[in-house]
Amino acid sequence: MTRVATMATQGTLVAALGRAQSSIVDANVQLSTAKRVQNYAALGDDTRRVLSASTMLAEQKAQGAVANRVQTTLSFYDSALNIMDSTATDLKTKLLKAVGDGNGSAVNQIVSESFAAIAGALNTSEAGTPIFAGSQTDGNPFRLATLSDVAALASPADAFANDDRRASARLENGVDMRYGITADEVGTDLVKAFQTLAGLGSFSKQMTKAQVDGLNAAMSQLDDGIVAVRTANGQNGDRQNLVDSIVKRSDDRIGVLMGVIGDGVDANLGQVAADLSTRQTILNASYSAFAHLNDLSLVNFLRS
Repeated sequence: MTRVATMATQGTLVAALGRAQSSIVDANVQLSTAKRVQNYAALGDDTRRVLSASTMLAEQKAQGAVANRVQTTLSFYDSALNIMDSTATDLKTKLLKAVGDGNGSAVNQIVSESFAAIAGALNTSEAGTPIFAGSQTDGNPFRLATLSDVAALASPADAFANDDRRASARLENGVDMRYGITADEVGTDLVKAFQTLAGLGSFSKQMTKAQVDGLNAAMSQLDDGIVAVRTANGQNGDRQNLVDSIVKRSDDRIGVLMGVIGDGVDANLGQVAADLSTRQTILNASYSAFAHLNDLSLVNFLRS
């Protein structure tokens, strides 16, 4: 049966065209943002779950950033303490050889180089902040620049500018860590050894008995210094292991939470692209039908 176009029919087609155009716009937005919804209100029943996961994700990322920062600082401690350990151990070995050989010709250079290496390690900085300074971060925690400065000390404590404030951080809920190490904690016994060495004067190939006795005393003090450094480094290693496990847990949690959020808001781009193609085809067909409808009139019907 032949039908004649009416205004009502045209209105229905115009509304359908509007809906088709709107659905194409929505699909294009999903493609450009990779999100199936553009606000939480559009999630419906998933809103509470996604909001909760988003809050937890923000908290987890903040805690993860703190843990990563602490992890970096601990690695700086590890590097500096290893330098102190190896330098002091090597110095003791060379002093022992000098005593055994009865030859002190290289002692002055060995001691000066070792002092410079340990002083540099004690003044290690991370992003411009000395890590062994406690809260006194405006300057280096180890005040001395040369071995002659050591000889002028009234007390080993005068070599240090740090305080006893130890850095601490909250790594995750319920886990607070004090991880700071101070220069005097690991350097006092080493300074005592260098004080002894500096007081022995200049060495020549033939050492005096007083110099030999002084070297033996300094080696004993180096032993105490090495113990202090290794104790601190062992504790630092334990903290590194703990922080590594916390960082891994944090990364795992972030992955899970991002998955929960993604399930709620992320678009399936392959499906969206297919839907867009289908909707475009439907819209083109609607345009064709609307154009054909506009060509129909009662005059044409009566003539037929």
